[in-house]
Amino acid sequence: MAGEQAISSFPTVVYATIAVGLAVLFYFRKFLFYKCPSPLNPAPPEVPGLPLIGNLLQLKEKKPHQTFAKWAEIYGSIYSIRTGASKMVIINSADVAKQAMVTSYSSISTRKLSNALKILTYDKCMVATSDYDDFHKMVKRHILTGVLGANAQKRHCSHREIMIKNALNHFRAHTENNPHQAVNFRKIFRDELFGLSLKEALGTDVESSIYVEDLGTKLSRDEIFEVLVHDPMMGAIEVDWRDFFPYLRWIPNKSVETKIKRMDARRAAVLKTLIEEQKKRIALGQEKNCYLDYLLLEAKTLTEKQLMMLLWEVIIESSDTTMVAAEWALYELAKDAARQDCLYKEIQKVCGSNEVTEEHLSQLPFLNAVFHETLRKYSPAPIVPVRYVHEDTRLGGYHIPAGIQIVINLYGCNMDRAQWEEPEKWMPERFLDSKYDPADMHKTMAFGAGKRVCAGALQAMLIACTAIGRFVQEFEWRLKEMEEGDVDTFGLTSIKLNPLHVMITPRGK
Repeated sequence: MAGEQAISSFPTVVYATIAVGLAVLFYFRKFLFYKCPSPLNPAPPEVPGLPLIGNLLQLKEKKPHQTFAKWAEIYGSIYSIRTGASKMVIINSADVAKQAMVTSYSSISTRKLSNALKILTYDKCMVATSDYDDFHKMVKRHILTGVLGANAQKRHCSHREIMIKNALNHFRAHTENNPHQAVNFRKIFRDELFGLSLKEALGTDVESSIYVEDLGTKLSRDEIFEVLVHDPMMGAIEVDWRDFFPYLRWIPNKSVETKIKRMDARRAAVLKTLIEEQKKRIALGQEKNCYLDYLLLEAKTLTEKQLMMLLWEVIIESSDTTMVAAEWALYELAKDAARQDCLYKEIQKVCGSNEVTEEHLSQLPFLNAVFHETLRKYSPAPIVPVRYVHEDTRLGGYHIPAGIQIVINLYGCNMDRAQWEEPEKWMPERFLDSKYDPADMHKTMAFGAGKRVCAGALQAMLIACTAIGRFVQEFEWRLKEMEEGDVDTFGLTSIKLNPLHVMITPRGK
């Protein structure tokens, strides 16, 4: 029996020995060809790590943005780390980040995707994850013209108004039926945002359920949300160890890859069903103001997969990013009665007995400050998707050679004490300073900068600011017991780990 076990395990031992040998050769090869940095071209400081694995063990808590910010206090705002075979330069300074995103953009315009993201984005078929090439320029033009640009936003204004009214109706019903219980803010607001995203992308919401032929089952609206939004968001942060050791990619890692491919198959099946339903409508001559109708008319060179990916991008970004900002803003306002009262008085002064609308936003500086301060402290994407340096460049006074990956840690930039006074505190009034242009939507880098600035910035601002204004105008918000210290986030995202449960009371009662 022992002999049989030894024989059966022999191939595994051989593969493991070869893998380790290759890893050692790959690691020590750099010393054979290493050239000391020139005094005129210094390299960024390097965080000490272990042979072969580099700094991977130091990132095991899965909140790398926080670890990166701590290292910045020791090694400076720009430094390098190693994650297995890869070397990364980490940026924790707004000035250096702007260099990377604007000044040196031509040298750092290529995306570096994990294996999970390659599968989930059909290898860069999204605006947000594509390289800056002709495809990126084409699809960004489509998304701005069809759904997210200023003119498109005007066309979709009624959808946003209905979304906020629906959410308010749910809040009113809660105060009437359960006045002494906390309301689940996320459940209500996320559901309405999801409906808005479906209307913008496909022309209609899903009322209750749909039958998905490729899956052979009927899915409820909540299940559709899980398949289209929640599951891919979790899949996007799934770690495949082969991402850190690309020269060992030939070694199977079926558990992770199978999981991501299953997510993709379910998502594709649901999207196919939703699209086919709308194509039947279009065939009958029933046109709607939505992204699908626009793409089928104006972007006929897109493949079926590219079409699905562009529609999915609108759905997932509208459903998630704005929800994160609004939830944290209401959390902070519910915790801080004085600042909530300040916002309410501003709204009363500007709007009187009229409801807050998008037209009022330019007259509500404190409301805008609440939005920007929330983005600063709780940036929906703490880390900008990794970029790849494809030609030598300089950042922060350091020489960055081609082949290095660049990680812009927005969390670190926004916690930088050299730029922000008491950055750990939520203080909206900091954005009332005259040095900030009231009309500037990019006071923080939450939406990126330069040529890759987020296409959805305008919509996020319109939805979040109008919703926050209307919610505070109609209700007093306060945290329930034990909620104040509940500030943990989900992994490497800024999503609140536990949904916000908050007490609301109609104004005047």
